[in-house]
Amino acid sequence: MSRRERTIAFLQQLASRVLSQVQAGQLPELRVPTRALSNVTYDPSHGYFELGPQVKQRGLTVHAARTFAQTLKMMALSRELAEGDDFATKREAYYISKNWGDCRFDGQDESDGIMSDLEAMAAAEDITREQLGFYPEAHGGAIVGQLTVIDHSDPRQPVRIDCRQLGQGSYAVPRTLEQVQFTTDARFVLAIETGGMFQRLHQHRFWEQHPCVLVEMAGVPTRATRRFVRRLSEEHALPVYCFTDCDPYGFANIYRTLKVGSGNAAHTARLYSVPSARFLGVTPDDIEDYGLQDATHPLTELDIKRARDAIAHDPFFRAHAPWVRAIEKLLTLGVRAEQQALAKWGLNFVIEEYLPRKLKDPTTFLP
Repeated sequence: MSRRERTIAFLQQLASRVLSQVQAGQLPELRVPTRALSNVTYDPSHGYFELGPQVKQRGLTVHAARTFAQTLKMMALSRELAEGDDFATKREAYYISKNWGDCRFDGQDESDGIMSDLEAMAAAEDITREQLGFYPEAHGGAIVGQLTVIDHSDPRQPVRIDCRQLGQGSYAVPRTLEQVQFTTDARFVLAIETGGMFQRLHQHRFWEQHPCVLVEMAGVPTRATRRFVRRLSEEHALPVYCFTDCDPYGFANIYRTLKVGSGNAAHTARLYSVPSARFLGVTPDDIEDYGLQDATHPLTELDIKRARDAIAHDPFFRAHAPWVRAIEKLLTLGVRAEQQALAKWGLNFVIEEYLPRKLKDPTTFLP
């Protein structure tokens, strides 16, 4: 059965279940997995977040009738897209609902939530949001370095993109990777939080001196970016190192999402996480080891809350004592440091000293 046929079969099965309930004189309902960190488990041997057993009942009750109807409408739209071998962006799906009368969404956050709930129900059948026909507006991150991408979107004439020969530009990760293959001589992947740091390393062709693939995450990495890095890691046995700011957002939002997934999208983590990733820096120890104390900023109240929540409630950090110690040290220091703080010692200190020194001993990286 093709992916398209599996998607249609899943939607038909879900709709048939609702119809059977109505025909039996029952109030119809859907069982939707609870998408929250409180319903997430983490087994280090698996390496990624997994949804727990909690579900919410969505049916024809006074408080849930509209949401139930919106879910059915989203299912119908998904089936229409699958049958027509078409897609809608998440934004387009929101606007399509404007013709749904009382079922229309008031904002895209509503439609995105219903879409994610539908994907969570489909996850048990290994069906993704993209296979349901819904695509994000943005493409993935930027890529340069020791990598050739072979794009088979047009099977008559595959396109080869040499990521070493893009001048000052870069390769943009496509929204889906089903038609993409890679060849590489890289020794590792370096996933970078900020565009500025990515451009500095690219401009100085860091990937020539240290054979690697550079990935610009541009904040929290998109699903496409995470899937791209995951495939590089698995298909070419490449270690993945993450380089972010030294702050709770960099730890708990950017790195944690790359490595094990997020609480509200744990149903996708099996496909879109990179369990082999390790955290290169910037770490709280780096602030002291590289004399950055006077190039930091005080932790904000939100920073402190994120850090304390990570230690107290996040199953990933709680499973790794080195991370608990690192976050506690950051709280003790009371400061955060950006990647660019390394420029205190010169614009190219990060290229000539910091990264080469760190890369000599990856065993010191945080898990």
